[in-house]
Amino acid sequence: MEGETSWVSHSSDYVAPDMVEFDLFSELNDEDNREASSVPMDLILPDDLLERILAYLPIASIFRASCVSKRWNEIVKSTRFSWNFSQVLSQKPWYFMFTSSEEPVGYAYDPSLRKWYGIELPCIQTSNWFIASSCGLVCVMDNDSRSELYVCNPITKCCKNLLEPPGVKFSDYSALAICVNKKTSCYSVAIVKSKQVPGNFVQWDLSIHIYDSGTMMWFTPLTEVLTGWRGGDESVICDGVLYFLIYATGGGDPGNRHGLITYNLSSRSSNGSLIRTFIPVPCSLTCGRLMNLKEKLVMVGGIGKPDRPDIIKGIGVWVLSGEEWQEISRMPHKYFQGFGEFDDVFASSGTDDLIYIQSYGAPTLLVFDVNQKQWRWSQKCPVTKRFPLQLFTGFCFEPRLEVSP
Repeated sequence: MEGETSWVSHSSDYVAPDMVEFDLFSELNDEDNREASSVPMDLILPDDLLERILAYLPIASIFRASCVSKRWNEIVKSTRFSWNFSQVLSQKPWYFMFTSSEEPVGYAYDPSLRKWYGIELPCIQTSNWFIASSCGLVCVMDNDSRSELYVCNPITKCCKNLLEPPGVKFSDYSALAICVNKKTSCYSVAIVKSKQVPGNFVQWDLSIHIYDSGTMMWFTPLTEVLTGWRGGDESVICDGVLYFLIYATGGGDPGNRHGLITYNLSSRSSNGSLIRTFIPVPCSLTCGRLMNLKEKLVMVGGIGKPDRPDIIKGIGVWVLSGEEWQEISRMPHKYFQGFGEFDDVFASSGTDDLIYIQSYGAPTLLVFDVNQKQWRWSQKCPVTKRFPLQLFTGFCFEPRLEVSP
């Protein structure tokens, strides 16, 4: 299919291809050596040099390189190569787009080569699972009992099942976040659970649960009752702080339906009541999406109309500086129109310098480069909408070989 590439089908059992050859003795005049001898480059380069060269390839090309010869295959699978790969400049984050609501299949977009790759995700069963990512690892949680949790590397397919989280099993709302420590390779998983107090329409029980991969244990540092606000499904960890959105439960200003709460994971403190950390959103939002871009909290939000805050009129990008939001950019109107009919809620995630925005109603993907302040459509995804109510969603992750759960 045009625009689609897959490395999954490449076999680990190599078949020696036509090797690149060059005349090693072309400058010799000896008549006996006049017939040039050809030496495969595979044998000329020492292992350490070959490892360094391969480490600079795009990650999809590395998988193809493993099929060149048995030697290359062993190099690519070696621990030393993974370490060399981790030392080069990080690959740009990819975006995985689900193409089925029933199966964990879809296409991953590589913005460097502007190509889509057909891959299958390990562990996850359907596209409606909760998903969070950090530094090459992806954490998933089922959307039914919310007791099945896995951490995996979608490139290497390494996967680990986590212990069932504590707290109420069937919460009304849950938000999932993961953070990987690049120095130690340890990671933390955070779940914010929110459940309505029985018989009370304005009070909600909220609890925070943290998993530490070092101890392989869960702990619950905080439980609190919120009045007039509830938790949702949007959270992220930046620089040791857990951020999550809360939502008004009725009454009050209809233009002030969202707010941001912070919780310091390092000190395990919110400095008293959680609501005291409340940070208002920059404007009336139809929805908000939180992401970690180089340890800075960035929010992509649908901007509501002044007279109809539930109707989207545009999309903005903000970064949190202290307790103030600073606008980075607004989506140009031509791109907003390019989505066609845009719902008041949408998918958006990002890391490093890239932000991806996707409408649930179509396999159209827009990329915003925060560093260059540049908006750009992705290469067309090799999938078409088969029926009117078909939904599309996805998530951003970093393609890495050296990290494992």
